[in-house]
Amino acid sequence: MKIVIIEPFLTGSHAAWAKEYAEHSSHDVGILGLEGRHWKWRMHGGAVTLARLFAEGAYKPDLIVATDMLDLTVFLALTKEMTADTPTAVYFHENQITYPWSERDRDLARDRDAHYCFINYSSALAADAVLFNSEYHLNAFLDSLEPFLSGFPDHHEIETVEAIRERSSVLPLGLDLGRFDRHRVEPDPAQRPLLLWNHRWEYDKNPEEFFRAVTALDRQGLDFELAVMGESFDVEPAVFRETASRLGDRVLQLGYVESFAAYAAWLWKADILPVTSIHDFFGASVVQAIYCNSYPILPKRLAYPEHIPPDRHADHLYDNFGDLVSMLGDRIENIRETRAAETQPFVSRYDWGTQAPGYDEVFEKIVAAA
Repeated sequence: MKIVIIEPFLTGSHAAWAKEYAEHSSHDVGILGLEGRHWKWRMHGGAVTLARLFAEGAYKPDLIVATDMLDLTVFLALTKEMTADTPTAVYFHENQITYPWSERDRDLARDRDAHYCFINYSSALAADAVLFNSEYHLNAFLDSLEPFLSGFPDHHEIETVEAIRERSSVLPLGLDLGRFDRHRVEPDPAQRPLLLWNHRWEYDKNPEEFFRAVTALDRQGLDFELAVMGESFDVEPAVFRETASRLGDRVLQLGYVESFAAYAAWLWKADILPVTSIHDFFGASVVQAIYCNSYPILPKRLAYPEHIPPDRHADHLYDNFGDLVSMLGDRIENIRETRAAETQPFVSRYDWGTQAPGYDEVFEKIVAAA
């Protein structure tokens, strides 16, 4: 079976997902994408350019898999002579309706954010199958549609929400977790407890609360070290540098790590993964750290409960800031027990070795039902 993945924002985790599935699939998977920049323009105009490239490439796939960054309705309208009988699926890495927009975004202040939300809605409506990377994401998007549509003047078409729901399912994010095994580093028993941050340095990851917890632990006199990785962008939250300056040489790593081998080694060396994010539809960096046996302490919200076995929720999920600090302190004080915990089995199912055959089966069923 021939599959074409269409990705207007082919970079980072989006590119990794597409390329890794293509490598692990039993099907013939091609990728048609654009450079990962100017995300708003990609959502507006990417479909026009990709439709032209699709026509020029004379693609004849059995299935088109678009991501949430594509205006699928425009793409299909411009390629109707070639795609009229081709089944389509849209894969939601994110969605713009429930994504927490930055207060600094000018479109939010000018009430121009709804258009990107509508692209997600109309693409889901046009697709034969709608796929989400987590159960949380599926429910968050579908539950938001009726209030979103109700905000328009008239002809709200609320009944379309149920039509989308009937075509929706969860297809977890596939990750190349096996490559972390090649860089495994055993923790040094003499090392002080090492806390890990391995996410983007942005507002939706809630770094203020993370470092507030770190400061609270420091004031309690607990002995620990810190590794802070992840990409930083033009506007970097000041709390990263400020807290690092205060902790001095207890911060062993501060900033993006270019080498995958070095990144993987830090994850294996880390003892505890405190997470404070206000947004994660899946949480790839969290799953990577859990796979490397970094003990997760996660908020009881978003997609995180899906990564932890239900009988272990009490050990790894917190309700509020006080619980976070208390659980972190307990793990630091009982570091031998923390290091003995095996968390890799929690998330090993997300490796492409397991996920790729599942993807293949899902896509085969979409084509068979068309």
